[in-house]
Amino acid sequence: MPTATDLSSKLESIGQSALAKYLAGVQGDAADILLNQLNQFSLDEIAQYIKTYGPTYHPTPPEDSIAPAPYFSISDTSWDRATYQKKGEELVAAGKIACFTVAGGQGSRLGYDGPKGCYPTSCVTNKSLFEMFAQTIYANERKYNATIPWYIMTSPLNHEQTVAFFNKHSHFGLNPDNIKFFEQGVMPSFDAATGDLLLSDPTHLATNPDGHGGAYKALHKSGALEDMIARGIEQLSYFQVDNPNAKIVDPVFLGLHAFSPESSGEFSSKMVAKASWDEKVGVFCRVGDTLSVVEYSDLPTELAQMTNDDGELMFNAGSIAIHAISIAFINKIATDPSYALPFHRAVKKVAHFDPATGQHVDPQEPNAIKLEQFVFDAIALADRSIVLETDRIEEFAPVKNATGADSIETSKRLQSQRAANWLAKNGVTIPTNDDGSVNATIELSPLTALCSNDLAGTDLPDSIEPGASIEL
Repeated sequence: MPTATDLSSKLESIGQSALAKYLAGVQGDAADILLNQLNQFSLDEIAQYIKTYGPTYHPTPPEDSIAPAPYFSISDTSWDRATYQKKGEELVAAGKIACFTVAGGQGSRLGYDGPKGCYPTSCVTNKSLFEMFAQTIYANERKYNATIPWYIMTSPLNHEQTVAFFNKHSHFGLNPDNIKFFEQGVMPSFDAATGDLLLSDPTHLATNPDGHGGAYKALHKSGALEDMIARGIEQLSYFQVDNPNAKIVDPVFLGLHAFSPESSGEFSSKMVAKASWDEKVGVFCRVGDTLSVVEYSDLPTELAQMTNDDGELMFNAGSIAIHAISIAFINKIATDPSYALPFHRAVKKVAHFDPATGQHVDPQEPNAIKLEQFVFDAIALADRSIVLETDRIEEFAPVKNATGADSIETSKRLQSQRAANWLAKNGVTIPTNDDGSVNATIELSPLTALCSNDLAGTDLPDSIEPGASIEL
């Protein structure tokens, strides 16, 4: 392992003279802690990242290179949904599918002290997001008589709390041998003006999670990928922890992804039609000859607002962070340098320790660059990638904020509306408001139904009372 002298020389050679000088003067246990952390990174790579993503970085592609993305439309009857559903069901029944949840976030924006996945979210019984997903997996295992392993990527901020939550609740009835937890990686944060690596305190670099795109390396490094291969898993159903309506085992999508001639079976995605031009979701686009996701902040306003002859948004394919990814493709990204993902930068306020003054600095304005990778940047590396449109109420009820858009309030309304729609399709009379929304709070457990068809022939009420709060 390189010594403090070795690392100081290396830091000096890559333009990190301030940190090199500080490291040369640190002694004892403090030096060991900082050395161990520095040795976790390739300093040559970090230097290149700082050069690439520093003040001159401009991520937005040229406007004239961006075009709307093609996708499989809900209303399109030219493709055989039933055939792909059957093929997807065969994959699930054969034990070829695993679930993967990105769950590294905290519930701070929700006013909740703990991992976001522990947040009480169901609209009547307040089940946590983790419990809702666990019951969905259990119901699919029961339906297809198959084992569906669940891989959960945490972060250094919430790993221990997440594992403890599952232990406390006896893994929600799932076999704990089929649930694997692992932490995502981190990247050093650096000063936006100088490129100097920042210290969070006298013995630690300031770091940030490396983004959901860090999942590929984390799957490999943690042994989770090796575990999948040993189990015979071929495809991963990817979803983020903040969407309780995510259809986490969708045979139609999995079958289309794995078997349609338009797909290479490497990386596929779901979308919903955007609610408005300025909705804060990434947008599937063609950038040059490549299918990509352009972040809402990077899509030029004139393109985001562009409409067709029917008045519909041309760039309407909103990403809902639901993907199907092959295990072989994940292995390429994790191990082959030619498949390395780019980083994206965010300029944020980062509190830090100033080695020159020995003082803690709490900036009032954004002062630092955080680098992260996005899972969907792998789309550009796939041979043929497809996008499937789905219904917003059916599959997108994100819980990101305490109030307003994408809040627990809107999520519960969407969860209730989906349950009402399923019941109505099976003959239950649903009370509605003047705007057509459901005038009741209805929770349908995944153990009761995974889709509206599962309710056929079950014992259901004839009607729901206006204003009722009911769980089925």
